[in-house]
Amino acid sequence: MTTYQWLCLFGIPALIGGFVAFAVKWILKQVKGIKLGVQALLRAQMIADYNKWSEREYAPIYARQNFENCWQQYHSLGANGVMDNIHELFFQLPTEPPVQIEKKETI
Repeated sequence: MTTYQWLCLFGIPALIGGFVAFAVKWILKQVKGIKLGVQALLRAQMIADYNKWSEREYAPIYARQNFENCWQQYHSLGANGVMDNIHELFFQLPTEPPVQIEKKETI
């Protein structure tokens, strides 16, 4: 066999296989980074929503729907833990604002 035949038999397929393996590894690394970034953004949004509405002592329906959507996507990415507790606490908030009692000033 000539050198050319050996290269055709082993060299070029090995070169192509090496490139494909490198490309797959790079793509998987990028996908993992995107997944972790989305998880971080969803977590930050849910924490901000929880803090905002717990200070107001209620969470309207639209805020609940938005929070639930974020939580489902976060949960589908495989992340759990602390956010499960915040999810439960968020849904314990009433949907209507608390009644404000006006104080009359006396002179």
